Amino acid sequence: MKRELRYAVGSLSARPTTALLLWSLPEALPAAVSGVAVANAVDRGFLAGRTDVGLLWLASLVVVSLVGAVGTRMVFRRLGDLAEPFRDTLVRRVVGGALRNGADGRPDHGALARLTRQVEIVRDTYAGLVIVVRGFVVTVAGVVAGSLSVAPVIALLILPPFLLGLLAFLAVLGVAAARQRASVLADERLSDAADRVFSGVRDVSACGTEDKARALVAVPIAEQAAAERALAKVAALRTACFAIGGWLPLLVLLFAGPWLVGNGLTAGALMGGATYVLFGLQPALQNFVAGVGGSGLRFVITLGRVLAATDVVAGPRRDETGDGHAVRLDNVTFAYGPHAEPVIDRLDLTVAHGEHLAVVGPSGIGKSTVVSLLCGLLRPDRGEVTLGGVPAADLARPEHVRVLIPQEAYVFTGTLRENLTYLNPDATTADLDAAASAVGADLGDYDTELRPGDMSAGERQLVALVRAYLSPAPLVVLDEATCHLDPVAERRAEDAFADRGTLIVIAHRISSALRADRVLVLDGAGAAIGDHTTLRRTSPLYRDLLGHWEAGRDTRKASQPA
Repeated sequence: MKRELRYAVGSLSARPTTALLLWSLPEALPAAVSGVAVANAVDRGFLAGRTDVGLLWLASLVVVSLVGAVGTRMVFRRLGDLAEPFRDTLVRRVVGGALRNGADGRPDHGALARLTRQVEIVRDTYAGLVIVVRGFVVTVAGVVAGSLSVAPVIALLILPPFLLGLLAFLAVLGVAAARQRASVLADERLSDAADRVFSGVRDVSACGTEDKARALVAVPIAEQAAAERALAKVAALRTACFAIGGWLPLLVLLFAGPWLVGNGLTAGALMGGATYVLFGLQPALQNFVAGVGGSGLRFVITLGRVLAATDVVAGPRRDETGDGHAVRLDNVTFAYGPHAEPVIDRLDLTVAHGEHLAVVGPSGIGKSTVVSLLCGLLRPDRGEVTLGGVPAADLARPEHVRVLIPQEAYVFTGTLRENLTYLNPDATTADLDAAASAVGADLGDYDTELRPGDMSAGERQLVALVRAYLSPAPLVVLDEATCHLDPVAERRAEDAFADRGTLIVIAHRISSALRADRVLVLDGAGAAIGDHTTLRRTSPLYRDLLGHWEAGRDTRKASQPA
């Protein structure tokens, strides 16, 4: 429970919290003034034979209640400034945790339920708790101030038993949370057992295995019943705590009444003290016990499940590469499923810093899988993929080490400048000009608003290429990222990245392979690597691909008008 409370308190933003507290001050007036008004109405008004004075004092209660209502209205208007950012933070945590766990090979099947149900429960109960706790603090502060102004002895009599009940309730909260959590888990186990039985009810009837089915759900039923009984005991303890904190102060005040009056306390002051108990402390404690003991426990348990489920368990993550910028695949094997044939099988590859590598092979052979392994988006089943000596999937800031441009380039709604500087926010206009010139992109005004749906695929690719060129990453991976550009534009872009640092290209044209320092040929059963001349001599698949590419180029030339 401590973890959830720390998370909730840490999520309180300073400015909205301050505004909420300031608007709570008018709301404290009715609690503070009620006892004073009753005491003066009795002593200075009705008992003194001045009914008009008594009525005026009671009318003051109406005025301060109206002021308090204005404060309450503004408090609820400000509540969203706390609750909605808290919800947004949880949504980002759930989505981010699901993405990171999925990238690490641990798909999160419960993320959707957490996003659509549990986060909303936490948001609603969080807002309710803010209102309950704030109202409790405001009322108690008003009662303390008011009772001290009426007669300090009243505060000394009513506050100790009230605090005793409050502390007893707080002591019970830990037990209540544990039992509430046990009840939720027991209910889930019972639901799972019942689902198994109900799904096979026809088989149970046909085979006469009713006794076995009954035994299957008997233990979860007993556990759930025991958990509910334990919760009922906690509810009884909460009632006892309220009785101590809510009614004992009134009994103490009544029993001490004769002594107080005998020592000079007026009847009005005594009635004012009773007012503070009956209309201040009692309602405040009742709402606090009901709110914290009900929705508060629900908040803690649901938030705890969200936090536990969104914790990302991963290996050590490091910001910097420890071995230059070399790319290495050591005996890497990867398959999409435990019983599937490996897409990549015992692949060894080293790409030195500054090298230009092209990856070729038939469609569906595993080229994009190699890219995902290189970029840390997939973990190998066996072997290791490292960037600068660090496992590719364990880089804390991978965008500082490698940048990947897929075939369908990502452009978001915003200005051209915002899109280009996404990976390098400090880039200047001169940097943008230099990058666009290097890649060969004429993009126009950097303050132009982009609408991705209105852009062609080639325009989006040019934006993505300039963005990648500006990034600090020394490794660039182009996964058919220039397929919508003409051969001249593609050559200029690839040459720019080859001069910039390490470049790995998934080639879709023969020219990309010819420009590379080395070529990796994937053929399903293995892989061959070498320069163009060597592979043309030693790799039948590479020769076939060359023939296919050259035949396609000749066909396109023949189809052009003379």
